[in-house]
Amino acid sequence: MSLPLSWGQQLISITQKFRKMKALKSKKAQVVEQRADPSCKIWYICKGTLVYRRKAVPLSHGAMPQGAQKPDAQQFSVDRSTSLSDMWCVSNTWLHKPNLRRSDGNEKETVNEFDEADNKFQHMLQELESVRKQAYEDNCSREKAERELFEAFQKARASESMYFGEVKQKNQIEDKLKTTLEEVERLTETTNELCAKLQDERKKRLAMEKTTSHSDRIIKDLMLQRDKAVREVEALHAKKGESSGTSEGTMHITELSCSEINGATNNFDHSLKVGESVYGSVYKGFLRHTNVAVKKLNPESTQSQSQFNQEIEILSRVRHPNLVTLIGACKDAQALVYEYMPNGSLDDRLACKDNSKPLSWQLRTRIISDVCSALIFLHSNKPHSIVHSDLKALNILLDGNNVAKLSGFGVCRMFTDEFRGRTTLYKHTHPKGSFVYIDPEYVMTGDLTPLSDVYSFGIVLLRLLTGRPGFGLLKDVQRAVEKGCLEAILDSSAGGWPAMQAEQLARVGLKCCEIRRKNRPDLQPEVWTVLEPMLKSSSIILCSLSFKSVSEDLGGVPPYFICPILQDIMREPLIAADGFTYEAEAIRE
Repeated sequence: MSLPLSWGQQLISITQKFRKMKALKSKKAQVVEQRADPSCKIWYICKGTLVYRRKAVPLSHGAMPQGAQKPDAQQFSVDRSTSLSDMWCVSNTWLHKPNLRRSDGNEKETVNEFDEADNKFQHMLQELESVRKQAYEDNCSREKAERELFEAFQKARASESMYFGEVKQKNQIEDKLKTTLEEVERLTETTNELCAKLQDERKKRLAMEKTTSHSDRIIKDLMLQRDKAVREVEALHAKKGESSGTSEGTMHITELSCSEINGATNNFDHSLKVGESVYGSVYKGFLRHTNVAVKKLNPESTQSQSQFNQEIEILSRVRHPNLVTLIGACKDAQALVYEYMPNGSLDDRLACKDNSKPLSWQLRTRIISDVCSALIFLHSNKPHSIVHSDLKALNILLDGNNVAKLSGFGVCRMFTDEFRGRTTLYKHTHPKGSFVYIDPEYVMTGDLTPLSDVYSFGIVLLRLLTGRPGFGLLKDVQRAVEKGCLEAILDSSAGGWPAMQAEQLARVGLKCCEIRRKNRPDLQPEVWTVLEPMLKSSSIILCSLSFKSVSEDLGGVPPYFICPILQDIMREPLIAADGFTYEAEAIRE
């Protein structure tokens, strides 16, 4: 069973059908439309539905002609409160005017109803328009809501994508955080290990500081003992000088046989040769449990015999820690036996011969002081003043502790006190010595004085400072000092020279090498006062380094504890007639 339609649905249905019928299509309706009186209102009902209505047209002078145009039709819709069953219908048969007049009262009532329905219909149209507007607004709102929903959906998708991106980034950050935490943990473990090692190193450092403090005290004690020993040696030298002043005799020199000399040098084996010059050759030997240096003079040299006698005469009269010690001689073999100097000559050490270690600036300072001390001793010797006259790097030998000792006394000269006041102590027509080291005035005039040794000492000093050969050395140093770039020509293999000390030494060397003798300084009052404080400071550093270094040799032992003959630490030291201290066993032998 179908449900009754609501008034809205009925209205919509009537309106749709009414709008579809814009003209009468039924032939009967068209005939009625044409033949009906214009003053008649005609309602056309099809299948119970009012589909067309013609209004009555009032006539001014009787009835409208039969061929007149019919009035316009109007569409209408039924009021929602009026049902189709209440409406009256027009028969397909012709409605005659008399019948209409008889039903005039009913017609008026029906017209009123239709007017009322028409009013309601108009009202419903207004409401329908309002509903349409509302529906349009609702549709706009819906479209807007759909757009907003779509935008919200897009934002949601973007947010979802962003969310997944953030989740991915979060996972990456978590992975990085995990890796970082592992790295931090590893670094923490490493830090803990390093802290533990640091604690151990600190403990070791404290122990080493205690050891160093103890070592410093031992060094101070050794230095005090050294100073005491030096004072004793100086006192013995003073006594020796007094005895020399009262006696013209020479000290005892051991006479050696040819067999001893040949045995010591293995018959002068060429493999034992350590040096050679025009005056002779030097061999390393082993004599009476002691390493020695045997100098065999060249028999073909016309001056070999005079040099042999000269060295015996000089070295038998003087003893000094910085003069090479003459142990014995063999006149038959023309051989002189000296203490062995294991570190060779200064010339070889400056050239680093046989890959020898370069001399440090502290050692070079001490060597300069040693040479200066030896020259002061020779020049001030009493009763005979001695001029070496052949001072050069080749004649400066270094012992096992790098203590410098002068050698090569074959051409030296000895003068008595009566010559001390003279400017020229000796005149030589043929000056001897190495050209680079020879005093220019000695070359030009042949006059030999202690100031000739001062010039040679200046060249040696500058060579130690720069490490360069003697040729052109004076000009290079002079130019560097004037331009303030002395550091550029210093020997870098010696280490970092103190700038002030290097400049002082350079100026002393240049002053010693003045062309005119009167401009050269005296060694005792002028040069030694500059060298003495340098010697003390460098000796402290060398003593400290020697004590702290661990080695198998005797390099760390002060030289005054070593026997010059046996080259070993003295267990039973005795003072010999020459004023030096030796091992008792060596003296007895």
